[in-house]
Amino acid sequence: MKIGLYPLVSEIHNEEYIDRTLQGFLADVEDKLGEKLKKIDLKDFNRKDYFSLIFIKSGGVEAKFKEIFKQIKEPYLLLCSDLHNSLAASLEIALFLRQKGEKTEIIYGNSDYIAKRIKELRKIFEVKRRLASTKLGVIGRPSDWLIASDVDYDKIKNALGISLIDIQMDELVKEIEQNYHFDHPKLNDIKRKAFDSKSIEGALKIYSGFKAIVKKYKLDGITVRCFDLLGIYKNTGCLGMSLLNDEGIVAGCEGDIPALISMTILHFLTDKPVFMANPSSVDIDRNEIILAHCTVPLNMSDEFYLKTHFESGLGVGIKGNIRKGESTVFKLSGDGKNYFVSGGEIIENLNSENLCRTQIRVKMNEDVKYFLKNFIGNHHLICTGNYTEIVREFFKW
Repeated sequence: MKIGLYPLVSEIHNEEYIDRTLQGFLADVEDKLGEKLKKIDLKDFNRKDYFSLIFIKSGGVEAKFKEIFKQIKEPYLLLCSDLHNSLAASLEIALFLRQKGEKTEIIYGNSDYIAKRIKELRKIFEVKRRLASTKLGVIGRPSDWLIASDVDYDKIKNALGISLIDIQMDELVKEIEQNYHFDHPKLNDIKRKAFDSKSIEGALKIYSGFKAIVKKYKLDGITVRCFDLLGIYKNTGCLGMSLLNDEGIVAGCEGDIPALISMTILHFLTDKPVFMANPSSVDIDRNEIILAHCTVPLNMSDEFYLKTHFESGLGVGIKGNIRKGESTVFKLSGDGKNYFVSGGEIIENLNSENLCRTQIRVKMNEDVKYFLKNFIGNHHLICTGNYTEIVREFFKW
């Protein structure tokens, strides 16, 4: 999205003079952004390829804004400077918008702050627009043990814009049987692993079925009632899920729809691969949690190993060693009304034989008692890097 600038200036001012005095201000912001700000007309303000700001160049524009504000869709973002009563006018306009029940923000400060804030807000609204066209597939029903993870598809559509599409397991099975033609940059690495070649071939065949469903329905992500595959193929979707996430196609386990939605939002906001995991152990004294699952995006792992699936001992599971350092733990509730987010530090990769194959110990920033008192379901989502600020900002808007 290009950054559009819709300027407002009072008729009683000399606009040429004002523009000359603001040249340095705008040049500094553009320098920090690394791109140009494009002056736009009112008719261009709501274009999908623009992230549009209202540039309050002077005071005395409040009445002019009142005349045109209904023609502008959110966000109401007011860029202002130290000059020409720009900030004073912005405060009056912002209060007017809030009295109308509209969300608004004044973007004001030094060029470093302004550029940083514009980038953050552009990302948030890019994601909002992207979600409005996002389609996620639910293959099979949610697993039987997910007794508290129901989702109202219409409410999710209204709240987030995401469309959820039900797909029968029989259709996936049909595609698995028909499709085994694909390429993936990590295919040779996978086949060279010291693991049963027949199990690998079976897991890759399941992956091909996932890919066919994604292509057929033009999906941005899927969740699969994956334990059913154990009965049908004596194999898992763990490798297929990993490879899809590698490609930027969000893929979640067990038909868990809230987890899939959470994965999608976290991936879109951060552009990072996301690990879906069970909270397996909580250490209240150290404020640490162990998170584990049998699949992880390969591009999230410094190195990976193929093992059997933990619960069944069948097929292919993945043990990935995730890079130590800052991380984000996130979960959105099934109704989209509540969320949890915390920064943390991945401090250790574990090797317990009594947990799912990929295991990490995370030192949490938020109180780990959340998982015992105020939790939002079982599965939580983890990415590397601390993105708590942009997650919170996303939900503010």
